[in-house]
Amino acid sequence: MDRFPPPLRERTAELHELRESVHRGPSERATQAQHAKGKLTARERIDLLFDKGTFTETEGLRRHRATGFGLEARRPHTDGVITGWGRVNGRTAFVYAHDFRIFGGALGEAHAQKIHKLMDLATAAGAPVIGLCDGAGARIQEGVTALAGYGGIFSRNVRNSGVIPQISVIMGPCAGGAAYSPALTDFVFMVRGTSQMFITGPDVVQAVTGEEITMDGLGGADPHSTSSGVAHAVFDDEEECLENVRFLLSLLPSNNRELAPSVAESDPVDRRTEALLDMVPADPRSSYDVRDVIEEIVDDGFLFEVHENWARNVVCTLVRMGGDVTGIIANQPMVQAGALDIQASEKAARFVRFCDSFNIPLVTLVDVPGFLPGVDQEHGGIIRHGAKLLYAYCDATVPRVQLIMRKAYGGAYIVMDSRSIGCDVSFAWPVNEIAVMGAEGAANVVFRREIAASDDPQATREQLVKEYRSELMHPYYAAERGLVDDVIDPSETRARLIDALRTLRRKHADRPSRKHGNQPQ
Repeated sequence: MDRFPPPLRERTAELHELRESVHRGPSERATQAQHAKGKLTARERIDLLFDKGTFTETEGLRRHRATGFGLEARRPHTDGVITGWGRVNGRTAFVYAHDFRIFGGALGEAHAQKIHKLMDLATAAGAPVIGLCDGAGARIQEGVTALAGYGGIFSRNVRNSGVIPQISVIMGPCAGGAAYSPALTDFVFMVRGTSQMFITGPDVVQAVTGEEITMDGLGGADPHSTSSGVAHAVFDDEEECLENVRFLLSLLPSNNRELAPSVAESDPVDRRTEALLDMVPADPRSSYDVRDVIEEIVDDGFLFEVHENWARNVVCTLVRMGGDVTGIIANQPMVQAGALDIQASEKAARFVRFCDSFNIPLVTLVDVPGFLPGVDQEHGGIIRHGAKLLYAYCDATVPRVQLIMRKAYGGAYIVMDSRSIGCDVSFAWPVNEIAVMGAEGAANVVFRREIAASDDPQATREQLVKEYRSELMHPYYAAERGLVDDVIDPSETRARLIDALRTLRRKHADRPSRKHGNQPQ
């Protein structure tokens, strides 16, 4: 029997050998199976996410201590999740990545504790946390301890909400209770063909309802980006997805105590936007793509659109203006004439609240005919859903600039960050129409008796519509009453917006003392 332990060099060599084994993963066969599904391994994903050579792993040697059902004989290192931190474009970020090769990425007690610790570190450091999700849900063999592990993740998601950015990247299955963690985060990215999210799978759906559907049809990237609104963005492969995660992080502050990072101006601030004079038709009934307007006024025409394929009647996008990150909310006349409905209200409200949480100023481009009418909208709760957007704007304390491009009718005008609910600066183009409703509809109500009693109702109606528009809907009516700060030349739009945003950059707003508001549900 040796009296002394092995030399330090020998122990260190053993450590390096163990680490190498952990990095290789369970087996080459498991790695090949992952690749055969069109998926990268957890470590390959981490290598793409972080700047080269900056990742530091935590608890890489962790193993579970569960017994029963054969678990005591299977105790792989990492316990199926890789956690740690690194740099993204030189800035610190934290990550946890499920390793599907180990227990199918299923969550057990040790697995969950690693994520808990990682999230607590991210909170303490004031840095974003990214979840690379590719797991089979709770580890059934560990029973209620696995469920409790999810509870700890959910509570931290909520505690970190509005404190540090949280991004969920779905890169495989995310089923059952596991799906609620991404739903609590700020952004959910998905990959076509390999990502699925659902509470109950196709087999359960068929057993209960009789409906037959595939996993991708039920919870794939496209259904969640077009129908449910769960996914903020979808991509064709994992490399493109992770590159966009890196870009999104470049637009966000590390935490709610910082401003989003600025960059050197790459586009002249005073660049005239003459193209807008021909891009937007003066006729309020004619459509156009509001994204063309946004591309014209922002730096280098680039935008990072959120929920591009869901609730397309409103556009929500992160951009840079004068090198500073800005959130833009815009009505989209190409879809439902830009009217607000249930989904558009929810989409815009969520975006406003996110920007306000992380000190990102807001620009609202208004061209809205009102709220979408219909029995399904009323019965679906357009009142309470529309109130979410109203609440979000009223509650926001970041710089807020409104631009009324053409029509702004009824309650939708108020909701789209009007002066009456607290926007800091309001501009309008010289074709703006701000009113309770369009001139034709207003004339039918106000002058109903005169039109009915006329010998020529059509001619009388046309004359009264013309008079109503001249009296109450001319381009300077709101400006004369202080509800618009200035009517501007569209070719000066970019310069005027950036000037207003820079003036308000250090805006401070005191709020009444309260635990929290009770926002509409």
